[in-house]
Amino acid sequence: MTPSRPSSQRDENPAGVHLPLEPLPGHSSRGRLERVLRRGEFAVTAELNPPDSANPEDVYQRAAVFEGWVDGINAVDASGANCHMSSVGICALLTRMGYAPIMQIACRDKNRIAIQGDVLGAAAMGVANILCLTGDGVQAGDQPGAKPVFDLDSMSLLETIRIMRDNGKFLSGRKLTTPPAVFLGAAINPFAPPYDFRPMRLAKKIAAGAQFVQSQYCFDVPMFRTYMQRVRDLGLAEECFILAGVGPLASAKTARWIQSNVPGIHIPDAIIQRLEGAADQKKEGKQLCIDIINEVKEIPGVAGIHVMAYRQEEYVAEIVAESGVLKGRQPWKREARQDDQIVADRLDRILHEDMTERPADRVARVRS
Repeated sequence: MTPSRPSSQRDENPAGVHLPLEPLPGHSSRGRLERVLRRGEFAVTAELNPPDSANPEDVYQRAAVFEGWVDGINAVDASGANCHMSSVGICALLTRMGYAPIMQIACRDKNRIAIQGDVLGAAAMGVANILCLTGDGVQAGDQPGAKPVFDLDSMSLLETIRIMRDNGKFLSGRKLTTPPAVFLGAAINPFAPPYDFRPMRLAKKIAAGAQFVQSQYCFDVPMFRTYMQRVRDLGLAEECFILAGVGPLASAKTARWIQSNVPGIHIPDAIIQRLEGAADQKKEGKQLCIDIINEVKEIPGVAGIHVMAYRQEEYVAEIVAESGVLKGRQPWKREARQDDQIVADRLDRILHEDMTERPADRVARVRS
């Protein structure tokens, strides 16, 4: 990781932190995430839990907790086949305020015509990062009678957007006036069988156009270490930026439920036993996340972490701060707004029951 640059040289447009950056040679986008990764700095991204609401303030309040701690915010596209505010809508709100969203696109609900239109619209709004997903089946959600589309899958979606960006044309062959300048990502799951095939699947996604990937939750570091060894042996870590997925577990009960009910997430029994033996399981879950970060950041080929703190987003700053992964570097922070103190006070009220120290004070202490 290269040393952090002085604050005066951060990735900001001198005309305003909310304005797009100037393009750089060899970069696919104008986004901050791509700049951080290509400089060799350890990147941090996080996932924004989409609201069941049409109120934009619900998005802004959820995004505010990430400011100054992450390089990109994932705008989720109906994960679990459940309906929430759309990823396009979330990105429209985030880019308006200068945030760096990573727009997820799932193939379950849209055909290629709708997807290509969304890509152009997102790029026009300033979205610089797109994460391509096949998507969960509709049976996983609360509207199982919905009609699935799956016109494309994650591989063909990557290829579609790469063709739009690099060749300047739709899948039909019709030319684009202005191609979308986007940094393409995908998801990986080293923790689901067949394990030996997982590195090869990453290779296929890279060939299709993936420039960065975010992994499923990593609770088994030895398994992830083995996966990364194979990835390095294939030379894939030099062709793609790999972000390890991490997140806090709220309790042993939560961990056992995930272990039994969520396919693709592997939680070793030792992790659950550690939580069961803790006096404060929620606090132990946060510490466990920090410990895992400190292990995976030392694995060669790991370029960053993706923090998925579902319904615990207020702890992301604390987790990132105490893990020390930024090494003094501060990601982009939005210009001050009049309602910032309102948001900060609300977070303090949420957290005061299980913390004697104010989150802002704790983060400041770690940072100093």
